[in-house]
Amino acid sequence: MAPQRQDHVPAAVRTVTEALALRSLRQPDQTAYVYLRDGETPDSELTYRQLESDALARAAALSAAGLGVGDSALLLYPSGLEFVRTLLGCMYARVAAAPVQVPTRRRGLERLRRIADDAGTRTVLTTGTIKSDLEERFAGVPELAGLRIVDTEALSEETGRWDGPAPGPHDVALLQYTSGSTGRPKAVMVSHANFLHNVAETEDIWPTGPDGVVVSWLPLFHDMGMLFGVLLPLCSGIPAYLMEPAAFIRRPLRWLEALSRFRGTHAAAPSFAYELCVADLAEKGSRGMLDLSAWRVAVNGAEPVRHRSIKAFTEAFTGAGFAPEAMCPGYGLAENTLKATASPSNRVPTVLWLGTDALREGRVELHKEGAAGSQPLIGVGGSSAATRVRIVDPTTHATCPDGRVGEIWINGPCVALGYRGRDEETRETFAAEMADEPGDSYLRTGDLGFVHDGELFVAGRLKDVVIRNGRNFYPQDIELSAESATDGLRPNCAAAFSVDDGVTESLVVVMETDGKVLRENGAERLREDVRRAIFDGQRLRTDEVLLIRRGALPRTTSGKVQRSACRAQYLAGELPEAAAR
Repeated sequence: MAPQRQDHVPAAVRTVTEALALRSLRQPDQTAYVYLRDGETPDSELTYRQLESDALARAAALSAAGLGVGDSALLLYPSGLEFVRTLLGCMYARVAAAPVQVPTRRRGLERLRRIADDAGTRTVLTTGTIKSDLEERFAGVPELAGLRIVDTEALSEETGRWDGPAPGPHDVALLQYTSGSTGRPKAVMVSHANFLHNVAETEDIWPTGPDGVVVSWLPLFHDMGMLFGVLLPLCSGIPAYLMEPAAFIRRPLRWLEALSRFRGTHAAAPSFAYELCVADLAEKGSRGMLDLSAWRVAVNGAEPVRHRSIKAFTEAFTGAGFAPEAMCPGYGLAENTLKATASPSNRVPTVLWLGTDALREGRVELHKEGAAGSQPLIGVGGSSAATRVRIVDPTTHATCPDGRVGEIWINGPCVALGYRGRDEETRETFAAEMADEPGDSYLRTGDLGFVHDGELFVAGRLKDVVIRNGRNFYPQDIELSAESATDGLRPNCAAAFSVDDGVTESLVVVMETDGKVLRENGAERLREDVRRAIFDGQRLRTDEVLLIRRGALPRTTSGKVQRSACRAQYLAGELPEAAAR
């Protein structure tokens, strides 16, 4: 009889490595991770016993290679099992792992070097294939000078098992480099305790249960991919099926097909991923044999959750067994390990229709559904008992009264240790004090929102707000209007931001487009349609619409548009235009 898994990690478990040891003891031969080649075919798998043995062997080999307590190393892997082995090996050896996206171009290599310098390491851990590719394609470039690239698949096992001192709960388990970093990278120091608390909070709101199965395409170097693809399955003792992000992007329905085939119960993605699934279905024309009835937690987060995305996805896949209440919006950030608030899976997402003009003034004014001058906002649930969420005036640091929009502040056990090597920024961001609640430290998220009936609603990003004539406009609302300008524009294809030349402030909207849309509409007509759509939706005049090639918008690893990076490239004249101005 197969051993029964435990739904929760016991309180006596204090670190991620202790959680692995527990699973290896109780469920040694049960499947922990499966890699899906091309997002479809099971190619390799790991049991808990194999994972523990492999991780301990890598810890011993890392120690033999000169890495130890207090050191750090870059993890440069595709989504797969070697990443998981090496990540756990680093945790055993008390080496702070910094996962990084595999570079394909020189700019990505420059970012890799900046991260290595910031992390204070010269060691890059990777696979043999990636090591050879880097050394061949980028031979002689200064960014690789002095870096030691190690093929962990070829590390000698003659060093034996790791028998060094065990990590403590407050040791740094991971350096999570924020995906929005431009210029000097910024690493969030996440402890073992942070991870275990975040998993516990996630389990409390979205229990995995004895039949739990995770299916994930998210990049494992991203905070959401790390939590849902690696940590939650490991600590909860459920199998995880992992696929490459590229397999999803090439054909989004692969993700749903894997959920159907392997009876996936838990999966997470940003809002745009659900939109891509709808678009892929429309192109394919049939759901085929999809059966999504086992999928009970479809986490929607990492970017603004869109009402139209939820509505379109639910309508498209209810016929395949997808339950409307399975759509679970949530809110989180790397500085809080990940999850901060979550909507439960026993009800449909909350939708509020708010007065657009009032929202721009920082007021919450409820309207009837679809009323003129209103817009929908999706609730992202509440926090756990151990985590406090406050809405704070970003200037006075006082609690905002009910019905007002303010900055979201968080206090709780999931708040990370701070930014590596940035003491002043750590104090400003992780140790903020409220004027009317002195003595407690809060994490300043930089996000704007409000709480209604105990549920958080996120309105926008403090630094991204566009101010025109004394009124606040949220860029995601402008972008949503722009994307509706004409048929053929894909979701998540716009970036809106302000440019101030010292005399006037201009609103610029950058739009990705392709040859088909340009041929059908013409460049000037498309620009005018975008301006009209923004004016009709926001009562806001657009000073410039820049059309660029599809895929050229700078994005984070989770797919969010990087407005600040886009603005910088616009000012530098680096955006590849699709049509002459």
